[in-house]
Amino acid sequence: MPDLAESIAAYLQFLQQEKQLSPQTLKAYRRDLAVFSRQLTKTNQSALTDINEATVRSFISGQHRRGLGSRSLQRLLSAIRSFFRYLLRENLVDSNPATNVRAPKQKRSLPATLDADTINQLLSFKAETPIAIRDKAMLELFYSSGIRLSELANLEWPALDAQSGLIRVLGKGSKERVIPVGRLALEALEAWRRERARIADFDETAMFVSMRGQAIATRSIQQRIAHWARKQGLPRRVYPHLLRHSFASHMLESSSDLRAVQELLGHADISTTQIYTHLDFQHLAKVYDKAHPRARKKT
Repeated sequence: MPDLAESIAAYLQFLQQEKQLSPQTLKAYRRDLAVFSRQLTKTNQSALTDINEATVRSFISGQHRRGLGSRSLQRLLSAIRSFFRYLLRENLVDSNPATNVRAPKQKRSLPATLDADTINQLLSFKAETPIAIRDKAMLELFYSSGIRLSELANLEWPALDAQSGLIRVLGKGSKERVIPVGRLALEALEAWRRERARIADFDETAMFVSMRGQAIATRSIQQRIAHWARKQGLPRRVYPHLLRHSFASHMLESSSDLRAVQELLGHADISTTQIYTHLDFQHLAKVYDKAHPRARKKT
């Protein structure tokens, strides 16, 4: 029977080849399982038959004592559970020792968002250079569709159907979804398409490219968004996921259709989308406090 390190290596290969996980997700699994493997090797528990529920509980408790937060502990447990599910399928173990182990709960913080006026301020710049035209197209698409940074960076031109106003996005777990694109985003993309033809080679399929004509890196996208936030005088740091949060919050506030927003965001679990309902309730509470005669403070 293979030992723990060999089994982890086989599992990571399975995730890469069969599941086709993104490099970032694969890196996270590799890192978390390496921590698990190192700790068990120190305690001479590197054989799969040595690992039981008490082993996993002891490992998580030790990480907690070292100061690891609840979210990180939950991620570690998720990686271990997933790893042992794989081992069960391969008939290498008889049970999953992480199934009943729970990490300490952490209070779920609400995602930050920008209000509609701030979004308009961010997007109101005149795009007069090739870089500005590209950046405006990226910003408009982020807010119009709510896609993730990695999803935008991996977009190719054939994914966009400008005639019908739809775009195909490859999300987490290689799951494809089709998202509507708003009029202003389509106009910005068309302006970029004309400009891009002067920069990129014909065989370059990436939708967004650098001024060298190559697919733009995620780090460069983040830097360009931060640049325009500063240039437009926004008082806070702006990043791609903030635009995604803002898109979700504004869509839910206007439509109250949680299932539709879940589909647009590509969330596998609706509980992930439900956090935006709390933002909506906060907004309603503020309106109530300001407007209702029995809620206003005496002056």
